[in-house]
Order: sequence, then C-alpha cells, then structure tokens
Amino acid sequence: RPLAPGAWTVLLLLLLLPTLWFCAPSAKYFFKMAFYNGWILFLAVLAIRVCAERGRNVENVKILHLMLLHVKYGIRGEVRGTQHFPPSQPYVVVSNHQSSLDLLGMLEVLPGRCVPIAKRELLWAGPAGLACCVMSEVAQTLLTHDVRVWVFPEGTRNHNGSMLPFKRGAFHLAGQAQVPSVPILTSSYRDFYCKKERRFSSGRCQVRVLPPVPTEGLAPDDVPALADRVRHSMLTVFREISTDGRGGGDCLKKPRGLGEAQL
Repeated sequence: RPLAPGAWTVLLLLLLLPTLWFCAPSAKYFFKMAFYNGWILFLAVLAIRVCAERGRNVENVKILHLMLLHVKYGIRGEVRGTQHFPPSQPYVVVSNHQSSLDLLGMLEVLPGRCVPIAKRELLWAGPAGLACCVMSEVAQTLLTHDVRVWVFPEGTRNHNGSMLPFKRGAFHLAGQAQVPSVPILTSSYRDFYCKKERRFSSGRCQVRVLPPVPTEGLAPDDVPALADRVRHSMLTVFREISTDGRGGGDCLKKPRGLGEAQL
C-alpha cells in the first residue's frame, strides 16, 4: 500500500535532518541551540509549578538549581576563587553576561540563598523569564532574610568579547544595604560558541570568583566610581582567563584601547 503524503513528509524530514547535521554547520548550531533553550524552558515550566506551591521562599532556588544542574551540554567549567565568598552575610554578586550559556557557569558556582535579579522585560521571554522574575521578588528581603542576589550589571547580553558599561543598580543596592559586591567572571566562549559564526561545539571555560568589594560608608555619589572600578578589575581578569588556553584562546585579539577588548 502506498505511503500517505504525511508519511512521505516525515520520511523526508528524517532523511533531511541527518544530512543537515553533518553537512551544514549552521544547521547544527540551530539544532543545538533549539534543544538547549527548549530543554531549559521545559524544566522552567516544571520548576514554576513546584515553586508556586511553596510560595515566596528563597530556598526555591535550590529546586531550580537541582533541576538544571545536569545541563552541561558538553561544556566543562573550571571554578576558582570560591573562598572569596563571604561566609555568613548577604552580598550582591555582579557577573558578566555573554549569552544564555551563562546559566551553565552560574550553576557551577551559585552560592546558597542566592537569587538572580532579572529585567521586567523577561516576563515576556517565556517560563524561564517568569521563573527569574518570581525569584527577583525575594531579593527585596536581602538583609532581613540573609539573601544574596545575582545581578548582570551590563543589563543585556554582550557577544563582543568585552564588557558593556555597567548599570549602577547593583552597586546602589549594595551601598544602601552596606553589603559587599562579589564580582564573578566567566571566560569568553569564543573557542566553542559564536552566535555570529553560527558555531556551537563542546569546550571549556573558567569561572572566577574575585575578592569581595566592601561598601561600608559608601554614599550615593560614590556609586559611579565604584561601578567603574569594579568593571575595570573584572575586565582585566576577563582578558586574563580568556586568553590562557582555557576559554577564548587566540580568538580574542589584543584590545585597541584602555578598558575594551575587541574581537
């Protein structure tokens, strides 16, 4: 009996997909990114349901962490500097932001009772964005409930092998609460991931925790200088860990100007 038109379509797709996988690098990139983001969204849907039943509880982050911890996707992370985390007080983590793959580095080093703060715009980014915004509500209890918060001060993803100017909200928060800022860096992904080149393979990167930056006695007028100083120190370390063979490699060219690395 001849195959139905729908069966022929499925058969052609089954033959086409392996061909694209082996013969079209850009197709492989889109397949991998679709699987990565789709799986994250699926897990976020499950996490939202579980967390909603528990209410506003900072320990919900443990559920998200456990559900997502297995998502390595061929990327090996090497973490250094965890001894710099303050052991028994709130603090504000400030981290560079390269792509959605930053989630993998965050999972490697996420401290206890730490919640990410997301932009309101992420409410429209699907279940993963909603989960982050639910967690951001808890961040208001920074001092009274011994909470740590994780902020990406660049405000958006940056694929240019450097760091964008920092927004100052994280540093205002740290200054008002008189708690330290803890910089965390993930090295460049250029060895194994490049959105512009449609390239996504296995690889390794470094996650580096830097010494905490105190804010005791910090006045609001001091925040811009603090943000610039932290960004400069982070950018210096970012260049170092992105060119030592463990992330970034020689894909990063030498910077053309002070404070900026150019691809």
